Amino acid sequence: MLAAAALAAVLTLTATACGSGENGAADGPSAPAAAGGTADGKITIPDDLKDRLKEHGIDLDKWRDGEWKDWDRETWLREAKDFVNPIIEDLWNPDRMREAEEPDEPVTEEDISGEEGVTDPAPRPVEATAVAAPYHGSAPEAGKVFFDGPKGSMVCSATVVEDPANPGRSNLVWTAGHCVHAGKEGGWYRNIAFVPSYNNSGGTSTEGDSKEEVAPYGVWWGDWAQTSEQWISQGAATGGRGAAYDFAVIHVTPEKGGSGKSLEETVGSALPVDFEAPAVSRIGSMKATGFPAAPPFDGERMFQCEDKPGRLSLKAEEPTMYRIGCTMTGGSSGGGWVAAGRDGRPALVSNTSIGPVSAGWLAGPRLGEEAEGVYDAVSRKFAGR
Repeated sequence: MLAAAALAAVLTLTATACGSGENGAADGPSAPAAAGGTADGKITIPDDLKDRLKEHGIDLDKWRDGEWKDWDRETWLREAKDFVNPIIEDLWNPDRMREAEEPDEPVTEEDISGEEGVTDPAPRPVEATAVAAPYHGSAPEAGKVFFDGPKGSMVCSATVVEDPANPGRSNLVWTAGHCVHAGKEGGWYRNIAFVPSYNNSGGTSTEGDSKEEVAPYGVWWGDWAQTSEQWISQGAATGGRGAAYDFAVIHVTPEKGGSGKSLEETVGSALPVDFEAPAVSRIGSMKATGFPAAPPFDGERMFQCEDKPGRLSLKAEEPTMYRIGCTMTGGSSGGGWVAAGRDGRPALVSNTSIGPVSAGWLAGPRLGEEAEGVYDAVSRKFAGR
């Protein structure tokens, strides 16, 4: 009842209800009488609706501040049909973005026994290289994902990807599953938003910076997200559990409406996704991009690592992951890994999922039929829109 009430109410008050999908989302637009409109087209929330939401345990004022302290695993919104993420204008201001911290996802040597499946020797560390600013000219598809979790404001990296159902007009963002959903012990994070070309100039951001300096291509809120069922049922903050399925797709919409352009049109680019990338032995190199935030990095600059991938298996029954040498730290999670696809053109073939506590390497899932299923489901849900 809580999940159903939350979904119906929030879809009503944000006026973003979508057609039915495989995961049981509500059909059709919300009833116009449920929320009032203002002259500028924004939605207002009647007091009686606020009161009804509170009766079901949802306080919109607390939602704004990512209120988590009274939640336990039984009250998380967990399944895809439960995803709710109402736009809160100007919540992600430059200061709040800068203060966001990287999520935990470290592994130790004990987590990698070497006896599970196929694992190559650990790669040599590859020093992360700063991407040339402005970032939009060097890697226009890359950006940061911000969200509120149990420990406060958090940050990951992400990539604009093509949308098969809306060619040339994609609003799809690829990231890690642990950047949108807490996995086995939790549910969907709150206030999920994407900022392409974050801190585009590559300078040091300081208190008082304008939003245009930090987010020159706007803030894009997630109006839908999906990750793998395996991540939802197995994923954990440490130890690598669920990492072989640690991927997610977010559909986004501009915070303040804008010109009607899609995310792809706004940034001028989107990467194709290859779900049948060549075997490791046939890949000369992979390039990982991200915004590392844990020391010695500060999360304000974009970095890349390029290396020939090896193989990493955490469980014999799960797909083998890619692994490259890289000194990027937490905050780079979710960032795209690019290699030559089947047609020889650059394509997204993985994303940063896990790395050791001491840094030195990164591992990402090999994108197969599960990843393609998530991607296609989100694309179909917004076909023609």
